[in-house]
Amino acid sequence: MLSIEQLTKTYRGGKKAVDHMTLTIEKGEFIAFIGTSGSGKTTALRMINRMVEPTSGTITLDGNDLSKMNAVQLRRQIGYVIQQIGLMPHMTIRDNITLVPKLLKWDKPQKDETAKRLIELVNLPESYLDMYPAQLSGGQQQRIGVLRALAANQDIILMDEPFGALDPITRDTLQDLMKDLQVRLGKTVIFVTHDMDEAIKLADRICIMHEGKVVQFDTPDNILANPATDFVRDFLGSHRLIQQKPSVKTVDEVMIQPIAITIEKSLDDALRLMVKKRVDTLFVVDANDHLLGYLNVDSFTGPKRQHDTIAEAMNNEVIYVKTGTKLQDTVRRILKRNLQNIPVVDHDSKLVGLITRANIVDTIYDTIWGDEPLEATDALLTNSASPIEEETR
Repeated sequence: MLSIEQLTKTYRGGKKAVDHMTLTIEKGEFIAFIGTSGSGKTTALRMINRMVEPTSGTITLDGNDLSKMNAVQLRRQIGYVIQQIGLMPHMTIRDNITLVPKLLKWDKPQKDETAKRLIELVNLPESYLDMYPAQLSGGQQQRIGVLRALAANQDIILMDEPFGALDPITRDTLQDLMKDLQVRLGKTVIFVTHDMDEAIKLADRICIMHEGKVVQFDTPDNILANPATDFVRDFLGSHRLIQQKPSVKTVDEVMIQPIAITIEKSLDDALRLMVKKRVDTLFVVDANDHLLGYLNVDSFTGPKRQHDTIAEAMNNEVIYVKTGTKLQDTVRRILKRNLQNIPVVDHDSKLVGLITRANIVDTIYDTIWGDEPLEATDALLTNSASPIEEETR
C-alpha cells in the first residue's frame, strides 16, 4: 500500500505546485492523475520516486518512509515510463529492456530470459531483441518502453503521459496492452494523463487535481455520476455526464453470437460457412475458442487467395474488446477506426460475442443519447465524420 500524507511542494516565491495531497493507493490499483496544465499532477508523480523532493509531507510504501531510502535505490525499485520513451539509441532492444536488471547486477541468463518473456507479452518477435530502437516503429518503441519499466519486476510503475505523442489508433492499442499487463501482472500503476477519456478507460480510481489540490479522488463511475465541484463538472464536460446513467450498458448485455471457424478447417469450408450464414466476416479460433484472427471478403480475393489454409489467409491483427467494457467506449472505438464490427473476448482471450454497428443503434439511443432523435443517433453510426468521432481525435 502506498500512503501519501499532506504532501506539499512549494517553489521559490511561495507557489505551491502540490498542496497538502493526501490519498492512499492499494496494491494492484491503476490510478490516473489528471487536471489542468499546472495542476501539479506530474510534480506529484515525480515526488513518489523522489525525482522531485517534497517540501513537506510523507510518502510511505508498506509503512516504510520513502524519504529515508537511498534515492537511487528507490528509483531502481519503481518503474518509470515517460512520454518521450527514452530508449537508448546505441543499445539493442534486449539491452534497453534489461537496463535496470543490469544495474541491479542480474546475471546474463536471468536478463536474457526476462527479455524473451517480456517481448512475448507484447506480441513482438524474439528477433527484435537484437535490433535497435531506430529499426522499430514509434508504437513498437513505446511497447519496449513499457517493458523496460516491467523488467525488474517492480511493484509500482509510474507513467507520465506515456501515450500522449502517439497517433490515436496506436494509442488505443497501447492503452489496451498496458491495462492487460497491469491486470495480469498485478502491478500498481500511477498514470499521469491530460485525456479524461483515457483516464476513464484505464483507471480504477481517478485523482482530479486543480491548482495543486486534489478536488476529487474516486472511481470513474462515481466521478461521472457525482462530480464533487463545479470545476470537476466543467472539466468532465456535459457529453460525458450525459453518458453516465444508471442504465448504462456493457458489451455483455448487447453482444450477439459471432460466426467462427476453427483454424484447422480449409478455406473452402470457411467460404461455405460465410455464404450459409450470410456474413462478411468470419472469426478464426483455436480448438479452445481463443480468438486468433478473422477472414473477410478480401481473404478470398487477390494475393491471399493463393494461400491454401486459413492460417495463411487470415488477418491476425484483430481489434477486440473484453467482457465488461462499457458500450460507449466500444462505440468510440468503432467510430474512431471506422469498423463495421468488433469481437468480444473474455479474460482468457476466448471469443464470446460480437458488437456490430447495426445492433447498437437502439441501445445507444436509449442509454447514451436518450434525449436526441433516433435519426441523429443513426447518423452517428453511418457518417464517418460524426461529432463523437471528432471529439475522440
